[in-house]
Amino acid sequence: MSRQEERNQDATVYVGNVDERVTEGLLWELMLQGGPVVNVHLPKDRVTQQHQGYGFCEYMSEEDAEYSIKVGGI
Repeated sequence: MSRQEERNQDATVYVGNVDERVTEGLLWELMLQGGPVVNVHLPKDRVTQQHQGYGFCEYMSEEDAEYSIKVGGI
């Protein structure tokens, strides 16, 4: 089973307009303000290996994801 199949889509939040200087570690720390984080993913361009300006944050539960959206103003 691939990692994507293991993800809880209902507890995953889309994060847009991510600055090119932001790393997965920094995004993890920022998103941790909304609740316990399971995984952070910034898809990368195949050629430049730079992230594409958006990402995903998976929380422990749907409630954590919903709370993160409320407090983050997403």
